[in-house]
Amino acid sequence: MIQVQGLLVDNESRCVHYHGEKDIISLQCYECKKYYACYQCHNAIETHLFSPYPLTLAEDRPILCGACMRTITFQEYQKQIACPYCKSPFNPGCKQHYSYYFK
Repeated sequence: MIQVQGLLVDNESRCVHYHGEKDIISLQCYECKKYYACYQCHNAIETHLFSPYPLTLAEDRPILCGACMRTITFQEYQKQIACPYCKSPFNPGCKQHYSYYFK
């Protein structure tokens, strides 16, 4: 099972920075390959800055649903308003942070 890192407040990967009902996504840092609740948690804990995931790696699964703990490709994630597996809703505001997580 994948371990979510960060300054967590619950077991669905909500953190001290993002803890709304729909804040259940964790993202993988391209450099260290760890899943973090958010880039701010990553940068507070690691000795390197969060490295965005290249979108050219279409088969990779850099997104983790905190509700069912299944990984998701970027292509699956960008088309969804909820997890394609467990149907838990995602925060639509996360799209505003794509530049932190993907390149």
